Amino acid sequence: MEHLVSLTAAFDVRREMERSPRPNKVAIVDELKERFDSSSAVLLTEYRGLKVSELETLRRRLRDSGGEYKIFKNTFVRFVANDKGLTDLIPLLEGPVGIVFVDADAAAVAKAIREFSRENPLLIIKGGVLGENILGAKEITSLAELPSRDVLLAKIAGGLAAPMQKFAGLLQAVPQSFAYALSALIAKGGAGEAPSAAQTESQIPEVAAEAPVEEPDSGEASSPEAEKPQAEG
Repeated sequence: MEHLVSLTAAFDVRREMERSPRPNKVAIVDELKERFDSSSAVLLTEYRGLKVSELETLRRRLRDSGGEYKIFKNTFVRFVANDKGLTDLIPLLEGPVGIVFVDADAAAVAKAIREFSRENPLLIIKGGVLGENILGAKEITSLAELPSRDVLLAKIAGGLAAPMQKFAGLLQAVPQSFAYALSALIAKGGAGEAPSAAQTESQIPEVAAEAPVEEPDSGEASSPEAEKPQAEG
């Protein structure tokens, strides 16, 4: 039933727009199309009963959060929604509707809308679109419960920094631990002091003298001294 209502409303909108395509109407439609295309999210609210001063406060809070609150004639918004294939938004475009165009963090903007609606119950969250997903009022409330983009980035950065700090501490502890281990080894007598250069040179001949002399194999010729004939007696 809702889908049939959406199609009927879209047909009526297109017929009305095609019947009187004035330059100012075309400019408004072009602006709406550009805002729908450039915004990361579009949220719809009903502002019936709010004072002008309260609407200005809402605009200021949304602007600080990365959103912009605009009011267009519902006929134009229906035409653009139908043109973009967002026919599920058309039933929401009844009564005094204010549109929030989100340029930055959708969660932060949704949080600002929810907080303002708690202070001013006359502001009603109706629904919207996030990317290509149609949102109802409950989904927008759930979106407001999410941490903001800055908070998420801070958590991610903190999660990455903790292992790096631990790794840096391990690297710093390696030389110190090695020094402690070496000192303990020397204290136990497991490693002596390094020999001096003079001691090393004095030990070289002794090592050479103690080196075993290889005996020739049986198949090799004997040394010249062994072949020398003995003197006759």
